[in-house]
Amino acid sequence: MTITPDTKNWTWVLERPCPECAFDASVIAPGDVPTLLRTNAEAWRALLAAGIAAGPDGLRTRPEPAKWSPLEYSCHVRDCNEVYFTRVGLMLEQDDPQYPNWDQDETAVAEKYNEQDPEQVLAALVATAEQLAERFAGVSGEQWERTGHRSDGSDFTIATIARYFIHDPIHHYWDVTGQQYAG
Repeated sequence: MTITPDTKNWTWVLERPCPECAFDASVIAPGDVPTLLRTNAEAWRALLAAGIAAGPDGLRTRPEPAKWSPLEYSCHVRDCNEVYFTRVGLMLEQDDPQYPNWDQDETAVAEKYNEQDPEQVLAALVATAEQLAERFAGVSGEQWERTGHRSDGSDFTIATIARYFIHDPIHHYWDVTGQQYAG
């Protein structure tokens, strides 16, 4: 089963609520992102732990051919944490960097997301979330306005990338559970 690559530009989430997951990044203070990230990681921890206890095959089941399994989404969230850890690091260390390209769909295939060990994915998801939360928690004052650029031309400050990023793990939790963000 293959997944159709997502080619949408999701930067609109900075301006209005997501009609699917109900998260509204436009009202989030960047300094609240570490807490939101930790809370989300705990939700993933509970979800994956329950799936592991029930038998990991359920975590590998795609609800429909064009939708990732819970394990695949978990791997993606883990990898997003790593990618944004690097991106924020570049913004803190360099003036106006352009981020290296990252193709999430190519990564999912190359890394065989659905074949990974759920316990290792769980540990890594929680660890990478904590690392990224710490990185965001360390940003202060004018650092929030440091800039960086995606290869597709999207421009961010650390403040906007924090708000943009946090939608991703929240949205993917909705993808798996159907539970909308309640704030």
